[in-house]
Amino acid sequence: MSADRTPPPPPARPDADALGLRADCGSCFGLCCVALPFAASADFALDKEAGRPCPNLQTDFRCGIHADLRDRGFAGCTVFDCFGAGQKVSQQTFGGTDWRQAPDTARRMFDTFPVMRQLHELLWYLAEALALPPARPVHAALRAALEETDRLTRGSAEELAGLDVAAHRGEVNALLLRTSELVRAKVPGRKKERRGADLMGARLRGASLRGANLRGAYLIAADLTGADLRQADLIGADLRGADLSGADLTGALFLTQAQLNAARGDAASTLPPALTRPAHW
Repeated sequence: MSADRTPPPPPARPDADALGLRADCGSCFGLCCVALPFAASADFALDKEAGRPCPNLQTDFRCGIHADLRDRGFAGCTVFDCFGAGQKVSQQTFGGTDWRQAPDTARRMFDTFPVMRQLHELLWYLAEALALPPARPVHAALRAALEETDRLTRGSAEELAGLDVAAHRGEVNALLLRTSELVRAKVPGRKKERRGADLMGARLRGASLRGANLRGAYLIAADLTGADLRQADLIGADLRGADLSGADLTGALFLTQAQLNAARGDAASTLPPALTRPAHW
């Protein structure tokens, strides 16, 4: 009898909840409402500097206008996703002591939050990559990168502040890029290379973009109605106001909930199973 040449199954995707990659606002000290700056625009109704609490932040760290954010001019808040970094900094890095109770920790806490968010975003991408069978050749490296990134998130505030997060992102991105190449190579036909392309307002209704490289592409207000985006690499693509009505995003690579929340779509849009249909679609 010949030996069984069936390849072993890929490692199970690390659970996003186990890794703490889903935001739990009830366990956070409103860090996104304080630490980050925003400017008056179509996304925000007013200017706010980093480190100053949003006037809508209540004493219990909840948003006073959460149910009406879009109507009140704060659409930008509805598309932000910290990937669980807020509760990690609040409950683990600072041990559950909030910046109001201990004002001397405020600056360090606010400086730590953006670093933690970047690390948690990388964990999300790495977990996704580990679930992709075509990426088997780099699964070991992906697993090592995930474990190292998770270790970094457990460092002290001082260690996180001193982290060269850009360098770490660069190392992880090389693995994610290789993952993308391996997955998209399995897609039949010639794939479009539109990495970083300016496609703002582009008319792409019904476009065949299966397996396309759209990493970092500017798709603001693009018409992607009915487009085929299966296995397209969308990491970092700007989908603000893009119309994804009826689009097929099955297997889209490195698509996040924040990107979907920033776009428009409908009940006919087909989404990856790890993501949910935004309430405003």
